[in-house]
Amino acid sequence: MRVEVVLAWPERYLQRTLALPEGCTVAEAVDEAGLDTAGVTVALAVHGVLARPQQLLHEGDRIELLRPLLADPKENRRRRARGGD
Repeated sequence: MRVEVVLAWPERYLQRTLALPEGCTVAEAVDEAGLDTAGVTVALAVHGVLARPQQLLHEGDRIELLRPLLADPKENRRRRARGGD
């Protein structure tokens, strides 16, 4: 089965397309892709939905390596509402 593993930043991204045997898990795909070498991942998602490392994958799944937020989205919204950027 073919799956994608993606790690993204605001200006760039890294992507690996993998051919894995049926029954592989999210953790196995992430290990195989080798993208999180700096240990920046705080969570994993499959097609934008949080996933556990032991979750089984299906043909065409896209695993996203999620990084920590740099700013609090609620605070950013409040600041914009007050008229500041």
